[in-house]
Amino acid sequence: MTTLVPPPATASPVPELVLGLEDRPPALVGMLAALQHLLAIIVPIVTPGLLICQALGVPARDTNLVVSMSLVISGIATFVQCRRFGPFGAGLLIVQGTSFNFVGPLIAGGTLMIKEGTPVAGVMAAIFGVVVAGSFIEMGVSRILPFVKRMITPLVTGIVVLMIGLTLIKVGLISMGGGYAAMANGSFANGQNLMLSGVVLAIIVVLNRVRVVWLRSAAIVIALAVGYALAGSMGRLDFTGMHGAAWFQMPVPLHFGLGFSWSLFIPMIVIYLVTSLEAIGDVTATSKVSREPVEGPVWMRRIKGGVLVNGANSLLAGLFNTFPSSIFAQNNGVIQLTGIASRHVGMWIALFLVLLGLFPAVAGAIQAVPEPVLGGAAMVMFGAVAAAGINILASVTLDRRALLIIAVSLALGLGISQVPEFLAHLPQALRHVLESGVATGGICAVLLNWFLPAATEDGAQA
Repeated sequence: MTTLVPPPATASPVPELVLGLEDRPPALVGMLAALQHLLAIIVPIVTPGLLICQALGVPARDTNLVVSMSLVISGIATFVQCRRFGPFGAGLLIVQGTSFNFVGPLIAGGTLMIKEGTPVAGVMAAIFGVVVAGSFIEMGVSRILPFVKRMITPLVTGIVVLMIGLTLIKVGLISMGGGYAAMANGSFANGQNLMLSGVVLAIIVVLNRVRVVWLRSAAIVIALAVGYALAGSMGRLDFTGMHGAAWFQMPVPLHFGLGFSWSLFIPMIVIYLVTSLEAIGDVTATSKVSREPVEGPVWMRRIKGGVLVNGANSLLAGLFNTFPSSIFAQNNGVIQLTGIASRHVGMWIALFLVLLGLFPAVAGAIQAVPEPVLGGAAMVMFGAVAAAGINILASVTLDRRALLIIAVSLALGLGISQVPEFLAHLPQALRHVLESGVATGGICAVLLNWFLPAATEDGAQA
């Protein structure tokens, strides 16, 4: 899923590959390998768009478009990452999809704009304008990676990723209870909703403990299928998004138009920076499992190309009515499982994603999933994001300076997200920025990491 950070490059030995990076598999082998990747990524790609649209009250037909474009844009980015065009792409078997990193801030900022009287269409236009503007941050970062790596260290990255996961858990819990619509009609967390979300959550946990590897890899898809069937038996499936939808739909740019909001944009700056650095870890991990260099000029060219496509694809996403994307880490597990690291498999993955996105019925069927079913799976994925942040921090030397930065950043970030009234008397522009717990915690981590001197090896301050 989206922002999970892979193990360090010093992790367990890489097994022998059945197909190397440049090997071209037969069509049937390539399609089967691509389907295994598809099972691991399809739910994380569509979930961010569904959650944001449901939270903001986006109409069903427009939500269908957003979900469809999530698949199409993810397919295009995956193709460019694997194929590589000039400086664009890593040239590895890399899958890219919609990122969970941006879900919390976009929901929080969008909800605030709606409360202030902005219509939903205007909020979506502002969000996509911010996505387009923020994409240039990532593209710029790809050109100055050494400088950014000195400013956004693993300590800062770990804190921000942990903050993202912890703030997303509230979103997951609301979805498990039935979402904002259930809060409005009084059915929130009723017996049906808790049963649907609980069954999905339980199946994911159980399947992740079985010995059959492919069952573990497809645990989320299987759990959602069971939840989907259970919801259908209760009459809870809503196919409104499919009503009147064309059987085939070409991408429509700027469906909502483009707007802009500084209160949305500034919290996103830190997240775009962190997402860029996560991409470095993901590309490095893919290089390692593909038995490719993890240092030197070839590796550096690959991470620059990977981060550049991260940003360019977010630009494309904003123009085509969907949300920022990032390199996925879970496909590295599929490479290790299958022993197939051929980047030509990525072409099949890209083709499947684009085809799925061009048929609105697919998005309509996905959109029919009741929010409690989606919430049961989302809670696991959001918890995994927080666990990824802990994993990054575990690689850092946790001396008194690091613990102080973690303590202050988490305290302020989580505190503000839980008690936004604390900012009531600040200027409105500043209040809108700091009301995002991720932005508050991230900015705090960056500033403290910059200004608090680090200890040298002999214990003196640098």
